[in-house]
Amino acid sequence: MRKGFNQPLQKRYRLNNQITAPEVRLLDDTGKQIGLVKISEALTMSQEQGLDLVEIASQAQPPVVKLIDYQKFLYQEKKRKQGEKKNAHVSETKQIRFGPFIGSHDLGIKIERAREFIKEGDKVKFIIRFQGRAITKQDLGRKTLDKVIEQMSDIARVEREIHMEGKQMVVAFTKGARETKKEGEIENEKNEKNKIEDQKLSSQAV
Repeated sequence: MRKGFNQPLQKRYRLNNQITAPEVRLLDDTGKQIGLVKISEALTMSQEQGLDLVEIASQAQPPVVKLIDYQKFLYQEKKRKQGEKKNAHVSETKQIRFGPFIGSHDLGIKIERAREFIKEGDKVKFIIRFQGRAITKQDLGRKTLDKVIEQMSDIARVEREIHMEGKQMVVAFTKGARETKKEGEIENEKNEKNKIEDQKLSSQAV
């Protein structure tokens, strides 16, 4: 049991006699709630069991205190933070490069790779490189990237439209499916088109 005041992280966690609240919500070392108890009773319990009282939520009313060996508590906190750091994904922008004459099969493979990047939380930039006389094939490159946009639309949205960067044609994606029109909106558009056609036919008949 730790009675001293020179414990690691003491500025973050109050221990034992450092806890000033008259009443605390006490948890055991597994996190199971023991209940509301007076701090004097909690201290007695910690002394009897050879454990520490660690104030883990000082802003709560009453404060939440854990009955646990302090070194074990520090170890658990270290493991928890390591787990959080491991699971935290830092978004990156992945680049997928190819030429304007790429075949359908190879393009499909690159699109699948891009979809995996998007699922992992990364952004993706497709880059078509025009070398030499291939720079005259920008129309072909645009058609290819239009196909990419269509095949990525269910999982990603275009963050920056197709554009030229020097001798490269680029389109950038981020996570989020492209917004699609609702069924009612599509029906309304059809009705409007039908009205226009009817008006044209009526004017021709006159």
